[in-house]
Amino acid sequence: MTGRYRYDRTSQAWWWSPEMFTMHGLPASSPPPATDEYLRYQHAEDRARILEAIAQACADGRAFALETRILRADGRQRSVVLVGEPQLGPTGEVAAVEGMCVDITDSRPAGTADRTRALEAEVEQMRAAMASRAAIEQAKGILMLLTGCGDQVAFDLLAHISSHTHRKVRDVAEVITQSAAGSMRLPADVRAIIRDACPPTQPLR
Repeated sequence: MTGRYRYDRTSQAWWWSPEMFTMHGLPASSPPPATDEYLRYQHAEDRARILEAIAQACADGRAFALETRILRADGRQRSVVLVGEPQLGPTGEVAAVEGMCVDITDSRPAGTADRTRALEAEVEQMRAAMASRAAIEQAKGILMLLTGCGDQVAFDLLAHISSHTHRKVRDVAEVITQSAAGSMRLPADVRAIIRDACPPTQPLR
């Protein structure tokens, strides 16, 4: 099971996906816990490491990946990998930490070396997924601005472009964000599809 979370540095508020609540043995309708409440669900030996990792991510933009232990509401212990990626605000400061929590309790290889390699592979896959998600969210925002559409329609447009240009959705998202940043022009096939979806007054690079 994989859950997602977001920690807002300014408000110190947390957002949890439904999977995070399930992983911690809490009803999905529960409010996200505050930091001190969240730490109560962590093994006592892991709490300081988690706090330090989040503090460093906020202070200097350092990503982290930790193997920690959850103490569920029902008392059961689960082993997880907690990954955090700093998210920058408009002025370049760390505004939030977003990440994933993956339950690895039932998928541990028996040998220590195998376990380490599997954990490293899992972390790399999670980081790649997070990078892909970030690019897609940015591209969706650009398409929403250009076309005046909503979140779901923007994603559907990304998927449509992906299908018709034979590119991965992440690759489509990256060329759109790079174009918006002025670092490249949109490929002609991507440009043509977006032009058809844009109001005539919205320029494309």
